[in-house]
This record gives sequence, structure tokens and C-alpha cells, in this order.
Amino acid sequence: MKTENGQVRVFDPRGVIRSVTVPTAKRHEQLDGLRLGVLDNSKWNANKILRGAIEALSKEIDFKAVNYYVKHSFSKDAAPELIDKIIEENDIVLTAIGDCGSCTSGCLRDAIALEKQGIPTAVIVTTEFVKETVLTRQALGMLDLEPVIISHPVSSITMEEVGQRVAQVLTQAQAVWKGTQDGAAEKYLENRSTPD
Repeated sequence: MKTENGQVRVFDPRGVIRSVTVPTAKRHEQLDGLRLGVLDNSKWNANKILRGAIEALSKEIDFKAVNYYVKHSFSKDAAPELIDKIIEENDIVLTAIGDCGSCTSGCLRDAIALEKQGIPTAVIVTTEFVKETVLTRQALGMLDLEPVIISHPVSSITMEEVGQRVAQVLTQAQAVWKGTQDGAAEKYLENRSTPD
């Protein structure tokens, strides 16, 4: 509050939200012949799901190359040098896993950094963190970034359950790279809030 010439000026502490919409990368009609980058955020079982997804995807897609990367802190963004290397060596990316608050945010920020540089990225998140995915996406301005949604939990699952998660990744990742995965997060949240 400030007084000037007998008048009181009150400042609104809520501020104004200014968000710039950032487009996703151009999608691919065909996936054969592309270089796949796989970014493992070092969460428990992320590597099992990602390696299983590579095997399953490779049965359906003739990748030119598959490159595997690991970031050593799941709660931080990938280092700029790592992002640059991934951009240089790949055409599409699969990254995992968002199954807690900070790792979901980190995965999404990595995906957005790649998308901004023209690399379509399928970011895997679990059902418990879809709302956080939508909020982070909105905050960072990339509203059209579609996640790959798999069942929660991930850190304490059996190999059979890993296989179930891989099956969920298989079709969704391809849809994300092709641009045919439309509104998955919103549909999931809507169905979740609808009473049976």
C-alpha cells in the first residue's frame, strides 16, 4: 500500500499470468528409417520399461539406429550438453519415467526442450501424475505435448507388470510421434473424475 497526494494505492499481489504458447515439433507420418533416442532418467524400473519398449517397438518399426542415454538425476533437467547430443543424433525420442512429482516435471521439461528443437518426444508418465503433467505442460506453454500414460506404480513391479507397461507404451509412443495421440491426458482425467 502506498499513499500519494492523499490517495491510497493498493497493489494486487496475485499478479498476471503471462503464457506464450509453444508449438510441438513437426510429427512423422512414417517411423521406419528414423533414429530413436531413448532417455532414461534413472528412476527404478525406468530402464526395464524403456529397454522392453525398444525391443517391442523394433519389432514393428525399422529404426535406422537406437541410441540410449541416461541422466543421473531424475529430479533435474537433463544437462544442456546431453540435450544437444540427443538432438544431433536422433529424429524421435522416448523418455521415462514420470512417476513422482519432481521426475514428472523433469521428464516434461526434457521433452519440451527436445520438442522446441524439432524432435518429437514421447514422455512416459504414470496414471497418478497425469494432472501434474497437464499443469506442467500448461505452465511451460506446450499445451499440445501428448504424454504416454502407463499404469502406476512402476518402482515396485514384477517383470510381468513391466511387460504390461511396455504394451501400454508400444501403441501410445507411435501415436505421439505420428501426431495421432489426441487429448489422452484430458480424456484420462475426465474418465477418472466420472463416477461409475
